[in-house]
Amino acid sequence: MHATTNASVRKLALAHDATVKEQTVENQEAAVKVSKSRGHIETGQQGVGYSEPTTQHVESCSTHSAQTRKQLDPINYAKPFCEFLSDNPTVFHAVTAVGKDLESQGYKKLSERDAWKLERGGRYFVERNGSSLVAFVVGDKYEAGNGAAILAGHIDALTAKLKPISKLSNKAGYVQLGVAQYAGGLGDTWWDRDLGIGGRVLVKEASGKIVSRLVKLDYPVARIPTLAPHFGAASQGPFNKETQMVPIIAIDNSDLGVSLHKDDDRFSSEGPILGGEAFKTFASTQPHRLMKVISKQLGVEPSSIINWELELFDTQPATLGGLDKEFIFAGRIDDKLCSWAAIQALLQSPPSASPSLLKIVGLFDNEEIGSLSRQGAHSNFLPSIMSRIVDAFTTHGTSVSLLSRTYANSFIVSSDVTHAVNPNFLGAYLENHAPRLNVGLVVAADSNGHMTTDAVSTAVLQRCADKCGCVLQVFQIRNDSRSGGTVGPMLSAATGIRAIDAGLPQLSMHSIRATTGALDPGLGVKMFQGFLDHFEEVDKEFQ
Repeated sequence: MHATTNASVRKLALAHDATVKEQTVENQEAAVKVSKSRGHIETGQQGVGYSEPTTQHVESCSTHSAQTRKQLDPINYAKPFCEFLSDNPTVFHAVTAVGKDLESQGYKKLSERDAWKLERGGRYFVERNGSSLVAFVVGDKYEAGNGAAILAGHIDALTAKLKPISKLSNKAGYVQLGVAQYAGGLGDTWWDRDLGIGGRVLVKEASGKIVSRLVKLDYPVARIPTLAPHFGAASQGPFNKETQMVPIIAIDNSDLGVSLHKDDDRFSSEGPILGGEAFKTFASTQPHRLMKVISKQLGVEPSSIINWELELFDTQPATLGGLDKEFIFAGRIDDKLCSWAAIQALLQSPPSASPSLLKIVGLFDNEEIGSLSRQGAHSNFLPSIMSRIVDAFTTHGTSVSLLSRTYANSFIVSSDVTHAVNPNFLGAYLENHAPRLNVGLVVAADSNGHMTTDAVSTAVLQRCADKCGCVLQVFQIRNDSRSGGTVGPMLSAATGIRAIDAGLPQLSMHSIRATTGALDPGLGVKMFQGFLDHFEEVDKEFQ
């Protein structure tokens, strides 16, 4: 833990359409303690994400949430978000960290294998595959058939994953690693980066039980080297991702018959050659030295590792940047930005707000590759959980009509990142639909159905924004460009729940390292909490 002090007065341009607002961040000595393991700010007994009261904020933080929100300074969320990104480079690390955060705040972990006994006022979460998570709060006045205020995002990111057999024959003295692109991983921005390796490892214990362990080699282990421009056309591309973007992870010149490291086992040869008897064990299918490093970090024998799911990640930490630290430069912003903000909003939303509803946050895996997995948004994960919640508060089991009523009374904010305007490519953006950083949540529209946004859902979210003092921006792609997709349409289509697509803006989407605003994590928390807090009363205006 360490303390952070807000920067001196800084003016950040806040714009919505043609209106520019200025937000001044005052000097404060907040003595904020940042929890690396949980990724949020703790300020004494005041609760997650709030700064200490100042002479301007004399109201008690234990009073009504509207008074508390006056003390919410978006800049206070920037460093905790950076810590979360740096500490949790893989989807497995991120979901585990969120789960620990929830448990520390009184949430109970449930298993899909078990029967559930739920209570009004209870706080719960469920993980699936270790890579997706749904957290929910049951309102004190909740009745079966009432609706849910739902924040849904994805927590996976573009990467390169180790192949089932990642061991390759040495080439020219290099030990290389067999990897496969996940979504848009291994793009142009992956060249010459300091890459770590992390993920989950399945270990067989002495008792015979198989457990999942997290591993993180967060130092530069791998690198994909470019060919110097001196070699002419060969260095210009296009490049073959299978043969020309293969990471190097070590040097092995043992084929020369002379080694400078004869007595150092770290520089020993790879062991059995490929083929024949080499693949009798999982360890034999992976680079020998990588297996040794990972088993040493886990404190187990290589023979006890029965499988793993590992990936590459940029080891450069997330950081604040810009003259007055207005930016966040980081990897994996898409979509850990909205996912992290949604969880913080759920943790902060008081029980007194929307007490008749369910408050739900769903963080799904595999969105970047279409969501067609048991842990993806296209699965039964969210509908199954909502059905079991209704069942827990129904005397004679869940009826189709009660679940249908629940869906009809609910609303989803599909919260994926969207494109911030790039000043070097203004012509790529639709006029009046170019979101700015450090302004607020962006409503994403698409006339071809890639987004769920319509007039009604936009009006609902705007009313929530009005009540919590937030600004909404808007984005739509040009007719001569193509739009991406989100988890919104599939969740809404499967359940019939009303929905909108609205997320935080970022530059350089799908780059190994991207940019968002330093205020954007906090602005996301504020807007998402505003939705959770006010949806119950806002929905009455539309009935």
